[in-house]
Amino acid sequence: MPDSAPLKPIVQRRGPVPELPGVPPFLRRIYGHRGIGAPADLDLALSGLEPPSALRGIDQAAGRIAEAVREGQRILLVGDFDADGATSVALGVSLLRALGASAVDFVVPNRFEFGYGLSPELVDLALQRSPELIVTVDNGVSSIAGVERANAHGVDVVVTDHHLPGPRLPPAYAIVNPNVPGCAFPSKAIAGVGVIYYVLSQTRALLRTSGWFDERTRPEPALADWLDLVALGTVADVVPLDQNNRRLVHQGIRRMRSGRCRPGIAALAEVGRRDLARLKASDLGFAIGPRLNAAGRLDDMTIGIQCLLAASMDEARPLAAQLDELNRERRGIEQSMLADAELLVAEAEGGIEGKFGIVMFHPAWHQGVVGLVAGRLRERYHRPAIAFAEAGGEGGELKGSARSLPELHIRDALAAIAARDPALLIRFGGHAMAAGMTLDRRCLPRFAKAFDEEVRQRLPVEALKGRLETDGELDADELTLDNALRLAEGGPWGQAFPEPLFHGDFELVSQRVVGKEHLKLVLKRQDRLIGAIAFRQKPIEDCNRVRLAYALEVNDYRDLALELRVAQIEALY
Repeated sequence: MPDSAPLKPIVQRRGPVPELPGVPPFLRRIYGHRGIGAPADLDLALSGLEPPSALRGIDQAAGRIAEAVREGQRILLVGDFDADGATSVALGVSLLRALGASAVDFVVPNRFEFGYGLSPELVDLALQRSPELIVTVDNGVSSIAGVERANAHGVDVVVTDHHLPGPRLPPAYAIVNPNVPGCAFPSKAIAGVGVIYYVLSQTRALLRTSGWFDERTRPEPALADWLDLVALGTVADVVPLDQNNRRLVHQGIRRMRSGRCRPGIAALAEVGRRDLARLKASDLGFAIGPRLNAAGRLDDMTIGIQCLLAASMDEARPLAAQLDELNRERRGIEQSMLADAELLVAEAEGGIEGKFGIVMFHPAWHQGVVGLVAGRLRERYHRPAIAFAEAGGEGGELKGSARSLPELHIRDALAAIAARDPALLIRFGGHAMAAGMTLDRRCLPRFAKAFDEEVRQRLPVEALKGRLETDGELDADELTLDNALRLAEGGPWGQAFPEPLFHGDFELVSQRVVGKEHLKLVLKRQDRLIGAIAFRQKPIEDCNRVRLAYALEVNDYRDLALELRVAQIEALY
């Protein structure tokens, strides 16, 4: 699909150039485009983290967990089946053990059997392990029936989550979620792994105050040792990188680069052919995160959590190899589903361009991969997209995954649809940019119509045109390895703090296909030859000049060299 996508108009970002002593003009321009106005905005020290006290309910949650630790109660963590959920579980289990908890276990729902969150059925499974406290991570704020089931059996539930709540909150012992009403925590974009990190930091503080730690028998753990997990989960969940999240990611990546990360992450970097010493946030998002996610998409996220909890490289490597193989399988399934999607687009009544919201279903689609297909459809057609697969079983239900544009809050759109037609959606939940839902297969045409109408009301037509926002053109003398290295160190870049992108015209010297579907280019600007790579791009015929949108990259194969990573290529003549 990507190589046939229409060209997007290039729009240059604007913004004042801030006064940042010691930062070169090249980088100051880029920071100004992202709202950086003063040196304090670039301060990513841990000392500047938002205080835990701003999280509503954190004292009650930490107090209950500290009580369970001191009394040796059985603690069961319930996670989600994505990378944020996996890192949250791994952090919770390992940090609780380091705090001195004597009985900690976890369960993650298999998406094909239990679905998302703390369902009553999952509570019944959890009760077989006789927990005295259940702690949810990256889920739970919508699990009203599940919490009620646990309460009925005398088990307290502490909910730690970051998803948007519904009109009712579950009757949990405590709820910590920056997005619940009345919570003053300023970083609403924090990932689930960040929430449990904060909760357990407060738990450590309470245990310290009670005299729980002893240097010889029970040393107090350093929380910074868990920042590699926080960084991975935060980037993989594609949450906006506000300053607080950038602090967490920056500090976690620093630990990874210095070799102070857990063996599971090191093994995943190894199978992903990433050098830990030069690791970037994009490596977490495009190499390590997808391999971890593959377990939850195709199999059981327990494999991913076991990898993250591995005590040595010898233990981690076989698990990372399993995850790598699952990721290869996932890629094959995704490509097949994308081919199906192309046929559905071609057969769409009225054409896809006449729709504001895209809804697609194919009976052969894999429910663990529909989110990726929705993301591809959104990228290709620049419209909110939902892809559905059969949920399995005899209920005739479909499970869908939605991906949206920045201009449309997808969960709010679904809530509006559900308010008008309460029988349409069986359940739904999510974020501004992504959501999941379940509906009766017979309701699919009605839902598709309702979704398109809701998006049409909320989304300005200009948003459907798509565009590439760049940081402008670079002079030939700015196309340097030094500037590429500055950008690599100038992040972390990611959602809402985008990686710098530039545009400009180049002479096309040569091109060749590598890896079956990628294009290796040699470009010329003035008297300089520059290498470039364009992924999933067909060769360009009868052309010796091109207009590119590109990122500056460091190619570290053999020696360090500048390379342009092409986001869009347009033949000029």
